[in-house]
Amino acid sequence: MKKSIVKDLSLADKGKLKIEWAENFMPILEAIKRRFEMERPFKGVKVGMALHLEAKTAALVKTFVSGGAQVAITSCNPETTQDDVAAALTEYANVYAWRGETEDEYYENIERVLDYEPNIVIDDGADLIVHLHKRKEELMNNVYGGCEETTTGVTRLRNMEREGKLMFPVIAVNEAKMKYMFDNRYGTGESTLFGLLNATNLTLAGKTVAVAGYGWCGRGIALRARGMGSKVIVCEVDPVKAVEAHMDGFRVMKLIEAVKEADIVITSTGITKVVRGEHFRAAKDKCIFANAGHFNVEIWIPDLEKIAVDKKKTRYFGLPYNQYLVEEYTLNDKRKIFILGKGRLVNLVCGQGHATEVMDLSFSLQAKSAEYILKKRGALKPGVYTVPEEIDREVARLKLKTLKISIDELTEEQLRYREGYLQGT
Repeated sequence: MKKSIVKDLSLADKGKLKIEWAENFMPILEAIKRRFEMERPFKGVKVGMALHLEAKTAALVKTFVSGGAQVAITSCNPETTQDDVAAALTEYANVYAWRGETEDEYYENIERVLDYEPNIVIDDGADLIVHLHKRKEELMNNVYGGCEETTTGVTRLRNMEREGKLMFPVIAVNEAKMKYMFDNRYGTGESTLFGLLNATNLTLAGKTVAVAGYGWCGRGIALRARGMGSKVIVCEVDPVKAVEAHMDGFRVMKLIEAVKEADIVITSTGITKVVRGEHFRAAKDKCIFANAGHFNVEIWIPDLEKIAVDKKKTRYFGLPYNQYLVEEYTLNDKRKIFILGKGRLVNLVCGQGHATEVMDLSFSLQAKSAEYILKKRGALKPGVYTVPEEIDREVARLKLKTLKISIDELTEEQLRYREGYLQGT
């Protein structure tokens, strides 16, 4: 088995500097790493990973390696690998990833990670776990369990669980409070706008931004866009979330109406074909479309290809992108439509992903949840599990400690009062 396959090993020194920078601002993960170095809980354990392969992810890989693990990793998206980081990471793990993979190459790299016969799988979007079930079922007995990072991935795994197809326990890291309340909201909000601004070099102030989806990610995007001076419209299919968006001070309307006045449309739903032909035909001239959802299905580009009379790439960037970040489509009435990052995750394809401090929380949960899977080996039935509350709270306490923030604790009397109240006495 080939040790690593990356684009250019000569980029490793640049990647090391990025990793060092990230590690400076990930104190929670660093504390876990120091404990892992002493206890070596993953000694002899193989960890297979499919995550966006950039500097914060490298810090997580090094944490597992410090705990004794042998790691094989690929990206969970063909366009989000930072090639310099991938090169640097080959010092610690078997790496199979490069930016701009074809669909076939993407799945070949997933196969390479699975051929490593991992005991624990760390996933983002569930492609690794789904592929394992569909194509590598003979390796299932090696797997103790896994962890899933995203809303999209957890949804796929719960569907598998409901159909009786999920064959091992998986921790839904995305559903930890210290993940979705911070990563999904603050991380996605900030990094999505960074990717958009990086790709376009335009201002948000004064522009009308339509956000499709008002889950935790959509809330973060809408909040940050408003904070940058945008007039924000929210488009939802869930009546409860629509009321929430209205009460939060946003205009709420159907997407077909929103695109008529929006300068920018950002999808964050986890649903396919959110923006489709009818929306492209109704969109104002020079409308910019960006996707913050995991898969490139929310902005349905095949519909745009059908009605466009011309197409060209624009806004070229070098490292870490090495590609054009914007595609310009011209329609037969001379209107132009702009698509960012090929309709893929704009915060990673056109940006640098979530802020380092945010990923410190999420990847600390990943490390702790993987350790939990290891400790509970054989005791958990196949299924999707929430992150144990004690792990969630421990990460919160560690975060407060790194911020040098102290909080009050309940007195014994208050604890007795609360317990009695909860019991109805």
